[in-house]
Amino acid sequence: MSCKAGSVLEMIKLSSKSLGFDRILEKVTVASAAPGKVICEMKVEEQHTNKNGTLHGGMTATLVDVISTCALLCTEGGVPGVSVDMNITYMSPANIGDDIVITAHVLKQGKTLAFASVDLMNKATGKLVAQGRHTKHLGNRPAVEKSNKLCPE
Repeated sequence: MSCKAGSVLEMIKLSSKSLGFDRILEKVTVASAAPGKVICEMKVEEQHTNKNGTLHGGMTATLVDVISTCALLCTEGGVPGVSVDMNITYMSPANIGDDIVITAHVLKQGKTLAFASVDLMNKATGKLVAQGRHTKHLGNRPAVEKSNKLCPE
């Protein structure tokens, strides 16, 4: 199975067009998408920052949430699930104008739970900005479904 970057990009663009909080994702671009792995990029702009002019922790959490969900959608089961737990370790600031690379991996996907890891790196320096872990409940599914409308075979 292959996951098309364009399909993931469409999902992010739909989120960014919503009236809700996800509209802050309009500046995220998808670099690549493969089964269980999505890589995105974003330039930090003023709208993404806190009062100190660095990437806001809430924006970081949103990126961990949404990009890990995209990676989960690019698995054989292809369901977004519901967040159960998410934690983020903030390691270095990202300033206005910095390009960050967001890499999400699905670590494990079972019948009812999935686990993902997300790294946010400064593209120019290679410094780790933040690292997140995300656990999602997939519902009580009898078995992994074979069809995936977002990431077709």
